[in-house]
Amino acid sequence: FSPQVDSANAGRVLASDAAVFLKKSGLTDLVLGKIWDLADTDGKGILNKQEFFVALRLVACAQNGLDVSLSSLNLPVPPPRFTDTSSPLLLSGTASSDVPWAVKLEDKAKYDAIFDSLNPVNGLLSGDKVKPVLLNSKLPVDILGRVWELSDIDRDGMLDRDEFAVAMFLVYCALEKEPVPMSLPAALVPPSKRKPISVPGAMPLIPSSTSTKESHQSLPPVGILAAKTPLTQ
Repeated sequence: FSPQVDSANAGRVLASDAAVFLKKSGLTDLVLGKIWDLADTDGKGILNKQEFFVALRLVACAQNGLDVSLSSLNLPVPPPRFTDTSSPLLLSGTASSDVPWAVKLEDKAKYDAIFDSLNPVNGLLSGDKVKPVLLNSKLPVDILGRVWELSDIDRDGMLDRDEFAVAMFLVYCALEKEPVPMSLPAALVPPSKRKPISVPGAMPLIPSSTSTKESHQSLPPVGILAAKTPLTQ
């Protein structure tokens, strides 16, 4: 047990301590709530060591695009990633400044051409402009909503050129039947959005509940999906 979560060395983790720790995974509150409900089998708001490991395992499943369910626990997944590097137990998602961007140069050129064709204002596209493009993908609305949330990295309700490339990349992955992750993998964070690792908690991957609501309001109800058609023109 890390002293970060078991501060009293009592062999159990309280909900309040676990919530602070699990938020560093970059998953949404909704997903974390589901993980807690599955791990806290007796509903007492306290996790023992075994239950805490179940929670960590479910975090890893969610970060790798797997369903948050007990049936996913036996699937092979990498260890969970957290943004706090102070504990040797954790693999940091922030140590990504040297990771090459997952968006290839030739794909970025295509995405940039689509971006420019949508008449960006001051280098930004509003949700209303991106929505029709993304809806052309015919992906389910819940997938499209997650694509928007992951690609609007700075939570301003707009996509810049790099954020738009992330959205398009995720859409094409989904069209190839690859699961859209619950949190943005380090390799997908554009270099322009990466922060120095020396700053603790440099990449707050989890928005507060208020900012989440605001981003939903500033967006089309479910916003943004990429189209195959523009690429072939």
